[in-house]
Formats: sequence, structure tokens, C-alpha cells
Amino acid sequence: MKGLYCKKGDQGDVKFVLQETNVPNNLGSHQVKVQVKSCALSPVDFKLYEDLKFEKEHVPVGREIAGVVLQVTFFQPDDEVVGILPLDAEQSSLCSVVVTDKYNLVQKPEKVSWVEAAAVIKDGLRAYTALHTLARMAAGQTVLVLDEAFGVLAIQLAHYHGVKVLATASSPEDQKFLEELRPSVARVIRVWDSKQDLVDSCLEETGGLGVDIIIDSGVRLCEEEPEAQRHCPHKHDLLTLLSVGGHWVNTEQHLQLDPPDSHILFLKAASLSFLNDEVWTTSRAKQGRYLYILKDVMDKLCTGTFRPQLEDPVPLYEATVSMEMVQRKQARKRIAVKL
Repeated sequence: MKGLYCKKGDQGDVKFVLQETNVPNNLGSHQVKVQVKSCALSPVDFKLYEDLKFEKEHVPVGREIAGVVLQVTFFQPDDEVVGILPLDAEQSSLCSVVVTDKYNLVQKPEKVSWVEAAAVIKDGLRAYTALHTLARMAAGQTVLVLDEAFGVLAIQLAHYHGVKVLATASSPEDQKFLEELRPSVARVIRVWDSKQDLVDSCLEETGGLGVDIIIDSGVRLCEEEPEAQRHCPHKHDLLTLLSVGGHWVNTEQHLQLDPPDSHILFLKAASLSFLNDEVWTTSRAKQGRYLYILKDVMDKLCTGTFRPQLEDPVPLYEATVSMEMVQRKQARKRIAVKL
């Protein structure tokens, strides 16, 4: 049985290879054997593997899975499940069968398709982590969503809890999509349009008070940044936008705050959190809460609270090419399906 793995070259390049993988015949007391029906192809964060000392020659690709239970010590045979394989998983989910711990899986509602389940499970976890765990959102607040990768689910989760949403669009296509969302976004800010300023637009929308929650997708730390970050706001813009008691949920691993920046946070009694949703699987301290979130993500997908923006799924024979495009950020997350 073959799975898709990636290997980082000496020059920093990434290669994707298919290689044979063995599936254990004997299961441990907490393990489940799952026949994979679909899996998500998301970028591999090699830096995170290095930081956590999980370095290996070949890193398995595809950790967000949906499938059918084959052999169990916990679920029932033929149960439909969905989950996220941990960072130290040995198997690629491009394999037809994987073995994982039961604590990584929850049941998939019958009404939810395999593609939707694999596509939403991690982005939903990320939205929950940002808005509930870190920002402690509450009805009546205002949130600015800058992350378009999982932003749709964050917007829908905020709307569900009575939060006013402002969002940015980096292209006319994204703007059109966001403006057609229901419930509607209070304001879509065109960061691709040099005539529209992020700070002015947000302050105008909030009567000069600023926003209660900011979820970024990267920030510029200095004026001259790579072309890939041309739509990212400067860190001073976000500090300016925060309201009194506001909360900035940051995804920039190397964010540097100078003393004047910290002073602004102090004056506003505002706070800053770093968003790393991988902590749920690298630490079992809050295992019950983690599984509750995964289950609630599926429930909201089943009831229509979550309505994801899905790319067309790709068959397994196109997974290698699709993964290369995703890793180079030439395409958004793709879903591989078993035909």
C-alpha cells in the first residue's frame, strides 16, 4: 500500500514521493483502523516539525481525514468518522487504510459528505481556537477577519454567536464571495484596492472605537516586505485598530513587538495571543475539550451553520501535483478522494 510523503531537500526545496507503507495488523487498546474516503492536502510546516523535535526523513502528507471504521477497540465497525492525524503520525492519509488513536476521531454525521468533513474539520478547529479559546468572543462585539484560508468558517461562527464581522478581500473574486455570504458581512474591505485604507474603513465602521477582536493571516513587520505579503497589514495598523480591552489573535510566528508597541497594548488594556491549533494534538491536557470542538464542528456543518467554500476534489492520481501547488501556495487546500 502506497502513501504520499514529502522530503525537504538541502536547498530548502520540497519533494513529494510515493512510497510503500505497512499497516499494523494488531491494534493497541486505544487504536482504530480506518478506511480513508477523503483527506485534505494542506501545506506541511517543516519549521514546526523542527521546533517540536519531530524531524523525520519523510513526513506523511494529509492529516485531515474522513473514513469508515474497519477494526476497532472503541467505535463500532462501519462507523463513519472524521479527525486529524497527529504531527507524529507515521502513515500518510493517502493510504487506503490508516491506524490512529481513537482520541483523534469523532463520528461523522450521516448527512455530511466525505469531502465536506475532511475539508472543514481543521479549519473549524482553527476558527474555534481563535474565537472561543483565545479571544473569548461574546455577543455584541466586533471582529475583523483577515485570514481568508479559514476566514469563511470564522465569519460564520462569529455570526452564529451574534458578533459583528468585518472582513478583508485580497481580490475582486474574494470580495464578491464575501458580499454574497448570508448572514452578510457588515463590511468587506478591499485590501487589493489602494484607494481603500484598512484602518480608516474599520474606524469608520466602529465610530472610531476600534474592533474587539482581530484575526490576522500574517503581518508586515517593516515597510519593505516580500511581494507575497503585499496585502498583509502592518503591525502598527492592527495595534491602532484594537479597541479598549481588545484582543489580537496573531498567526505570525516571528512577530516582534518593540517597547512602543507594548505600550500601546498597555494603554488600551488589550492583549495578544498566538494561534497554533496544533497544540491540541501535541498536548493531551485538554483532550475532552478538543474532541468536543471536533464534534461541534461536525454538528454545525450538518445543520448548515458552517457552509464552506470548497474547491473541486482531486482523484488520488493527481494528489502529488496538487500537493506541490498547495505547498508553493499556488493553490488553496485541496481534498483528495478515493474513487
